[in-house]
Amino acid sequence: MSRGALMLDIAGTELTAAEAQQLSSPKIGGLILFSRNFESPAQLRQLMVAIRQVRPDMLVAVDQEGGRVQRFREGFTRLPAMRTLADQWQVNAIKAIAWAHELGWLMASELREYDIDISFAPVLDLDFGHSEIIGDRSFGRTPAMVEQLAGAFMSGMHEAGMAATGKHFPGHGWVEVDSHLGLPIDTRSFAEIDEEDLQPFAKLIKRGLDAIMPAHIQFTKVCSQPAGFSEFWLQRQLRERLGFDGVIFSDDLSMEGAAATGSYSDRADAALAAGCDMVLVCNAPEAAKEVLSHLESLGHKGSHRIERMRARPKRQIDSERLARARTLAKELIESNS
Repeated sequence: MSRGALMLDIAGTELTAAEAQQLSSPKIGGLILFSRNFESPAQLRQLMVAIRQVRPDMLVAVDQEGGRVQRFREGFTRLPAMRTLADQWQVNAIKAIAWAHELGWLMASELREYDIDISFAPVLDLDFGHSEIIGDRSFGRTPAMVEQLAGAFMSGMHEAGMAATGKHFPGHGWVEVDSHLGLPIDTRSFAEIDEEDLQPFAKLIKRGLDAIMPAHIQFTKVCSQPAGFSEFWLQRQLRERLGFDGVIFSDDLSMEGAAATGSYSDRADAALAAGCDMVLVCNAPEAAKEVLSHLESLGHKGSHRIERMRARPKRQIDSERLARARTLAKELIESNS
């Protein structure tokens, strides 16, 4: 079954009548929640009930990576930045891998209690020490570290019934510019990118990575288009060379890194034509309306792949394991403070 190609957001902690009407459009296949949509666990539960009453099939997402990027905090375990696992890797790689699995399981298990399908995680960018926007979100400097730690985090998510999304293909860690604020330019050769940045994506695709989010970065020696709008990256490399048949989510089309591609409708067209299954338009309600109207006018059929991202039914959580995982998260944060 095909799902609508647009993922957008809502304004506050309750679903308004106008938002409920908008979400009823079959061209909308996803909803992403932010910190402004969260007040308390009880409020989140009520919000999710309201959303499911309108669209029981809606893919609901959040960014709950840990560290700096964790939208829900009160009533949820505070998760460490993934760099803490990279630090532990230097001491005991086997233990770090086991901890990564438990943190992935913990994050996904807590979200599944509120009927949220996915967190956009894990980050697969390498930490070259250049990018503040990536920085401690990365699982490490080398492809092997990122593959094994992020792969364990992914397997923990899978155990909890949640699909995993690797980001930001083919790699955001080398550039300094934050793609939220501008269009980063990466001047490396394809061979350099392939040798390092692409390796975690290639390895985790073979291990069952469900989805990928490309970066709004222009790799000038490789392609004239930013990766998220590039057939070279999304079709020739990701689909054909790496054999990826999962979901491709665009990064947020309201980011400055996407602005050079044109209007919001132009950006959506370019992302979908390049190979994205779903486009995100966040923190820009008028832009989301524009893209929705555009997709409706086109009669866009959406993607059959999106359904794969819906979470599996909730399972009863082992309370003792949950307590141990929460203690682990706390100890990792404290050890890094």
